[in-house]
Amino acid sequence: MTAVTPPKEGGAIDQITGYGTKRYRTYVLSALTLIYIMNFVDRGLLAVVGPELVPELGISDTQFGLLTGFGFALLYTIVGIPLARYADKAHRVWIMSVCVALWSLMTALCGLATEVTVGSVTIGAFWILLMCRVGVGIGEAGCTPPANSLIADYYAPRDRSQALGVYAMGVTLGTMFANLIGGWVTDAFDWRTAFFVVGLPGLLLAVVFKLTVKEPPRGYTDPAGTQSKEQVTLREAISELTTKPAFWLMTGGATVAAFCGYGISSFQSIFLVRAHEITAGEAAIWINAPVSLSSAIGTFVTGWLATKLYKKHPGAIAWLPAAGLVLSVPFYVFAFTTQNLLFAAIGLIIAGFVKYGYLAAQYTIGQGVVSMRVRATATAVLLFVVNLIGYGFGPLFIGAISDIFFGNGVAELGVAADELTRNQCHPRVIGEISENLQSVCGEVYAQSLQSAMVIMALLYIASSLFFLLTWPRLEKDMVDRN
Repeated sequence: MTAVTPPKEGGAIDQITGYGTKRYRTYVLSALTLIYIMNFVDRGLLAVVGPELVPELGISDTQFGLLTGFGFALLYTIVGIPLARYADKAHRVWIMSVCVALWSLMTALCGLATEVTVGSVTIGAFWILLMCRVGVGIGEAGCTPPANSLIADYYAPRDRSQALGVYAMGVTLGTMFANLIGGWVTDAFDWRTAFFVVGLPGLLLAVVFKLTVKEPPRGYTDPAGTQSKEQVTLREAISELTTKPAFWLMTGGATVAAFCGYGISSFQSIFLVRAHEITAGEAAIWINAPVSLSSAIGTFVTGWLATKLYKKHPGAIAWLPAAGLVLSVPFYVFAFTTQNLLFAAIGLIIAGFVKYGYLAAQYTIGQGVVSMRVRATATAVLLFVVNLIGYGFGPLFIGAISDIFFGNGVAELGVAADELTRNQCHPRVIGEISENLQSVCGEVYAQSLQSAMVIMALLYIASSLFFLLTWPRLEKDMVDRN
């Protein structure tokens, strides 16, 4: 492959401005961030419509955790690494365009989930929905690794942390729009319509992205004279990563944070509906959307502050998120235990603002500790661990714990397990059961999920510790400091 030597003034790396004009770089970053927003709109919609979907399909909290977590994350993580390896040598804009179209189509198909009979075999709606979620996961696997690689070539190292911070806002902004759009459509129409509304526009976005975004020279913002060599093998990439303790400590922190975050966000709407007796739309629009906006602002502020401190204090990219993560714990516990809906909203808003700074940190450190040739692979390895463990098992953990607490609570009140299911406690059908069982529902319906949410919030302390351990390693492990 041809050597790529970025333009320079005086030969200093800190004088590289990045690929293209400032206006065009801003457009590309905006396009990538919009795609990331759509990524999380489509990904997070299931949690928004959950309060209506769960009782209609008659599924348990554990099954819902499987749908929102492991069912999505398994193929997402398995496909992620080969796609990232391909992105290290192939046309990244094409990869992203195809993947955006795929996950958007599969999101729309989620709205068609219903029981299907093929010959003598009947496939339940749960399994149809699970297959669609797997398809969404396969498509979304082609988003972040090539996007991070593109940002690294469009932006010089000194600007990259802030650019990645803007991109990382897609997580929280996507969640916010999933709540605003999905919550309103669910209340106005139904949960199936919500999947069509948020899924189909992604097909148009994929076309526009392909037609307007240029593929930059690989390694454009790397130090002058850097040679773009043949792609390293996966073994060589992993070998390079094994020499970077900061990468693995950061990955541990990001994984625990994702475990907690995805679990909480997947069940937040269901918890609010059960505990405060509001509709899915009210929970999404009046609580979850402001929480997501606050989280997006917090993500940007942390990325901006870390960029300002990075020159003199490179450890800020680790200790800032560590402080935010541990600070979020008391606010989450308060939000999940208060009887007042307004206080719960305030607690969730503050917790979201201080917590999500770790997103900019995970991408900045993941990109900053490796050479140009393995950036996309490093991101894929990071996401493989974060998503398989964090996203895959976080929602499943909360769902399973909630079901265990519900079963134990029912048994303690003298009711047989086969006599009462959680979905019989739903306000729409609770009138069909006896007054005694209605009383049992009042004791355990919301409280079982509440206990699971509090346990999950406490685990953020472990995530904070991982980022604190990352801090002293950064000075040695980061390779792109200016």
